[in-house]
Parts: sequence; structure tokens; C-alpha cells
Amino acid sequence: MIDEQTDKPKPRSSFWKELPILLGVAILVAVLVRAFVLQTFYIPSPSMQHTLDYNDRVLVNKLVYNFRSPHRGEIVVFEAPEQWRSIPEGEDFIKRVIGVGGDHVVCCDAQRRITINGQPLDETYIFTNPEGQRDPAASQDFDVTVPAGRLWVMGDHRSASGDSLEHWEQSQGDIQIATIDEDSVVGRAFTVFWPFGRATWLSPPETFDAVPAPAD
Repeated sequence: MIDEQTDKPKPRSSFWKELPILLGVAILVAVLVRAFVLQTFYIPSPSMQHTLDYNDRVLVNKLVYNFRSPHRGEIVVFEAPEQWRSIPEGEDFIKRVIGVGGDHVVCCDAQRRITINGQPLDETYIFTNPEGQRDPAASQDFDVTVPAGRLWVMGDHRSASGDSLEHWEQSQGDIQIATIDEDSVVGRAFTVFWPFGRATWLSPPETFDAVPAPAD
């Protein structure tokens, strides 16, 4: 036997009464996700070419570093230190993590490669121009030890990147100015999702797997 009270369709007016609530919940969920979990960013400069090109859209995981520190090779979005900014207000930068706290980062070995804790990096992701010429690993030699809780970051387009090396040079070797605080990191860029033709995962390159832990 069918319950007549539950068999009757809801009046149309009830849908319109519930619609504002549904929209409100959807907006609240979207705001919470953007604030705490995922956010999209677009690429406004050539500093990460051709891993990331002008106007690429990337998806950033804002939650991951609540549970661990950034790893070498990851691409991170961070709030730029005051000395790095072109305007006084906060700016978000995107770079690749090369060295983490305690790492001894040196340029360069006999093959002009950056080494971390004595292990050379084969940086196949560094920008290559249309003539097939790859940027050098660095514009000048350097020898730094990254302080605890800080990161040495560089762009993949080394000759067009305002990164740790540039600010190390400009500050006459001030490692605090040249590195960024882990707490300034907004999140990890883990995929390019637009344009569709360039969609890809942004996994850390395998060359970082061989880097040993820093010496005590």
C-alpha cells in the first residue's frame, strides 16, 4: 500500500525556496576549497619556461605543506619576500625548489652542473631556445648552505628568473635574502590544466631522487 502523504510530488514553490540555500552551500564549499585546499594560478612571466609558459593555468595544492615540508624538485607558489617584490603589496611567485634546509648547493662541477650535497643534477627541464641552446645552470658560480626552515628556489628559465641566485648576487651573498621562508609557501603546483594541449602533471624530476641528505 502506498503512503499517500509521501507519494505526492513537492509543489514547485518548494524548489525555489530551497534554491538560495543550495547556492549558498555551493558558494561556501567553493570558498573553503579555494582558501584551504586547491587554488588556480596563471603564469604571468617567462621565468619557468618551458615547463610553464605564459598564461598557463596551474592547480595548486594548498593543503600538502600543512603535513610536510616542501621537497627538492617540487614547483611551489609562494609569497615573495619584500626584497623580491616589484611592488610593495604581496606578490605570488612560482619557482622550483632546488635546495632545502641544510643542503649544500654549489655551482658548478666540471660539467657545469649544480650539485646538492655533492650530487650533481641533470637538469633536463632547463629552458632551451629554438636554436637548441640550453641556458646554463647558473649565471655565476656560488657555494651556499641553505638555512634550516628556508628554501633555495630557481626558475627553469635561468636567464629570465628573479630567483634565489639573482637575490644572492644582488645582496652580496646574504643567504637570508636569497632564500625564502617555508612558511611563505602557498602550496605546490601539481598540474597544468590549461590550455588543454599542454595539460600535464608537474612531478619532481628523477634527478633529485639521488640527492643524499645533508651532512650533519
